[in-house]
Amino acid sequence: MVIQTDQTPDERQLAIITEQLGRAPRGTMAIAATDGEDTPLVLRMAPIVEGKPFPTLYWLSSERLKVELSRLEASGVIKELEARLQQEPELMAAYHHSHQDYVDRRWRFMDEAQRAEVERLGYAKVLKERGIGGISNWDQVRCLHTQYAHHLCGNNVIGQWLDAEYGVIDCLP
Repeated sequence: MVIQTDQTPDERQLAIITEQLGRAPRGTMAIAATDGEDTPLVLRMAPIVEGKPFPTLYWLSSERLKVELSRLEASGVIKELEARLQQEPELMAAYHHSHQDYVDRRWRFMDEAQRAEVERLGYAKVLKERGIGGISNWDQVRCLHTQYAHHLCGNNVIGQWLDAEYGVIDCLP
């Protein structure tokens, strides 16, 4: 079970996130999705981390999902997806819509101070044009992890396809 949330992590969740990432988290604004046991699955990230643009809005933290998606990537699923995108204009259009949803969400989650800092540092164009996971070419699939993190929190056609074709969601308790 996935629960969309936008909560500040408590101490227990921060310890879990540190274990999941293998380091203390940087740039985490909130937990964007949890499982039924309130374990973080997806983190919502700041637009600027350590003075640099961070275009990955949703960061997948779940070990189970990371392992499953890495297995699929290693099996060639990204090349299969990219071929389907080129052959199916409706899928490509839905994929472009997913990117736009991601960009819009990234901008909406920024408060006035963050927007001002983004503008001051000259990163507005990057954060308004880069899609899921920071990709500039919206016809390509860079990473299933960022696609799936967005799927758990927004409208992502690749994540929907991964659940329909491979039952990725079934690896969660």
